[in-house]
Amino acid sequence: MKKITPVLLASALLGAALAGCGNNNNNDKAAGSSNAPASSAATSGDSGKTPKVGVAIYKFDDTFMTGVRNAIESSAKGVATVDIVDSQNSQPTQNDKVDLFINKKYDGMLINPVDRTAAGVIIDKAKSADIPVVFLNREPLPEDMKKWDKVYYVGAKAEESGTLSGQIIVDYWKAHPEADKNGDGVLQYVMLKGEPGHQDAELRTTYSIQAIEDAGIKVEKLAEDTAMWDRVKGQEKMAAFLGSHGDKIEAVLANNDDMALGAIEALKAAGYFTGDKYMPVVGVDATAPAVQALQEGTLLGTVLNDANNQGKAAITLAALLAKGETPTKDNVGFDITDNQYVWISYKKITKDNVGDVK
Repeated sequence: MKKITPVLLASALLGAALAGCGNNNNNDKAAGSSNAPASSAATSGDSGKTPKVGVAIYKFDDTFMTGVRNAIESSAKGVATVDIVDSQNSQPTQNDKVDLFINKKYDGMLINPVDRTAAGVIIDKAKSADIPVVFLNREPLPEDMKKWDKVYYVGAKAEESGTLSGQIIVDYWKAHPEADKNGDGVLQYVMLKGEPGHQDAELRTTYSIQAIEDAGIKVEKLAEDTAMWDRVKGQEKMAAFLGSHGDKIEAVLANNDDMALGAIEALKAAGYFTGDKYMPVVGVDATAPAVQALQEGTLLGTVLNDANNQGKAAITLAALLAKGETPTKDNVGFDITDNQYVWISYKKITKDNVGDVK
């Protein structure tokens, strides 16, 4: 026994040392990896775990969606671990990202679709994998939303933003008789539209003009073209409008701020915003560059598209669904309509109330 005991003791010590080395390696891996698979980060339905949510944005260089993305990241702290990816304005690329989320067994998905009509395919994939999905900012078709009870949408009603942007023009027209340059009592305008077929572009265009007409102002459309939500394209289209119509233009309406800011650059090049040569330009979103333009007096008005609350509501909703909880107004913090929709309200913003934008 005296000969055996040291051998057994040495074996035990060696085993303990090896076990300790193994634990140290595991700890090093955990400490050095913040993107662990969802299976190690959360278990679906376990409210004690932090869920892993895959987030796909239609493109990272969209000014408004950058604000939403920042809100998602800040609001996710303590709520969910997020993996935010760029779909690069390509639906096939976004579909690949969704497949990756599913293969990694994430607990939930938050999708800002490139093409709203492609949401049905994403929903089918999510349902097959039993991974709840929240869509953001680009509303899926109603029939796709009805495919599954674990599908939600967070956004704002585009018709409301259109109405408010039209009202900004109405307020200016009524307060400034000189806005009617030719004195014919008719508002001659140009329109910069977003992506063709996008519900926000179509509804903002229709409802902005309807709001002006509802106020008893006659309108004449001099030109309308798509600038794809893009500032550079907005500048190019506005330059073309000026080349065709010049000082006949009495107002510029744009479906978003980036296009409005592009239009302002073209107008500056044509001599506007110096002396008393002015053009009312209205956008939508209330982005930081737009707020600066408001303060400088080149942008007449915009409509606050609340990026902060859209991001906050969306990740809160996605995290709750990922944990298997039922979303309610109490735990989401926002009203839920028809058991699937969270609508964030718009607000008119001019130089007078620009401080309301946070």
